[in-house]
Amino acid sequence: MSKKYAWVWNVKPECVEEYVKMHLNPWPEIMKAHSVAGIKNYSIFQNGNQFFYEFECDGDPAEAFAKMTEDSDCIRWNNITSKMLDVSMENENLNTGLQFLREVFYLE
Repeated sequence: MSKKYAWVWNVKPECVEEYVKMHLNPWPEIMKAHSVAGIKNYSIFQNGNQFFYEFECDGDPAEAFAKMTEDSDCIRWNNITSKMLDVSMENENLNTGLQFLREVFYLE
């Protein structure tokens, strides 16, 4: 059974346009890497320069993210997008700066 996860990151104001552009047209290789890692039903919502990320994962999300750190396309993608974030995120550890939010309400 899948479990939902979410987090919030801020994007540097001067990078918002490019960040949105990249996520409106993600590389097919990135989409495949997420699926292979076990991530599904992934959404990103924007509120100014704040972005809310939500996804489902059948297994441990840390393991899923670890798989993606080994993917060359994810490495290239993160080398670009990580510079746009208002947090420190090193390609070797996609979980750096990532804190999952607690779900307090869900209506099925």
